[in-house]
Amino acid sequence: MKKRIVSLITAGCMVLALAGCTSGGTQESSSAASASGTTESQSSETAAEGAKYTIGICQLVQHDALDAATQGFKDAIVEALGEDAVTFDEQNAQNDTNTCATIITGFVASDVDLILANATPALQAAQAGTDTIPVLGTSVTEYGVALGIDDFDGLVGTNISGTSDLAPLDEQAAMIQELFPDAKTVGLLYCSAEANSQYQVDTVKADLEAMGYTCEYYAFSDSNDLSTVCQSAADASDVIYVPTDNTAANNTELINNICYGKVPVVAGEEGICAGCGVATLSISYYDLGVATGKMAVKILTGESKVEEMPIEYAPQFTKKYNPANAEALGITIPDDYVAIEK
Repeated sequence: MKKRIVSLITAGCMVLALAGCTSGGTQESSSAASASGTTESQSSETAAEGAKYTIGICQLVQHDALDAATQGFKDAIVEALGEDAVTFDEQNAQNDTNTCATIITGFVASDVDLILANATPALQAAQAGTDTIPVLGTSVTEYGVALGIDDFDGLVGTNISGTSDLAPLDEQAAMIQELFPDAKTVGLLYCSAEANSQYQVDTVKADLEAMGYTCEYYAFSDSNDLSTVCQSAADASDVIYVPTDNTAANNTELINNICYGKVPVVAGEEGICAGCGVATLSISYYDLGVATGKMAVKILTGESKVEEMPIEYAPQFTKKYNPANAEALGITIPDDYVAIEK
């Protein structure tokens, strides 16, 4: 639903045009526009004044990283447009892809002004649900993989854009080599239902094997078989790598109960590391959400078109570690790692 104030600019322009026909035409019209201070950018700002927007937020599951991204997104929009200018219809799919589709269908039926799809399954549901409403993804690792785009160049070119949480995977592999140079086997623990998790473990596996490690996949389909698969990985691996995987992030306590003090876990993001890992190459999901919110403001106010906006990436990455897990394993962490505060 869109509630916008009707502008009188068009009628004013008609009057100026008629006046121009009787006295000098284009030059006088231009002078009149200049005198009134009406520029293209000012017109855009005027059109946004008093406007009210409804934004649908579909978040796959509740955990620290996705929660932070959603909060950053909302804060950036409220700061730019004002609290009274925007209504957020925020819904959580409880880690169910079918629920994502239902939520998006509801947003489309309500004709929201913009959709935030927080995590890959939410983005895929939005892609299937609408090709007209602007959609911004966040906490999505690789848009080409998520959206089925071959040779992705960073611009989707449709009603979809957003931000990526992809940390340099080669640097994550290098982190394993730095911390565990004597390890032989690395277990790759991930949810097979998450396309971006598959992309990450495939990439890290290639890097690790080039370093001389033996890597094995340990894929679970959902939280129901995670315990069994994780136990197999812990029994057979010197180190476990967990990518930015939403199902894993929602079950870090289970993973930690199996691995704590026995096998180190290197994680793709800070929330997983805080719950069950030893080290990670971290981004700020709140800052990622803020960047997505700023993109939304540009779309809503007409400053930018979503189809012309390339995917944006986290600007910086930080090596972080979990002090309790490192101590339990007797691991000495290099000085350039920052402790995760719980």
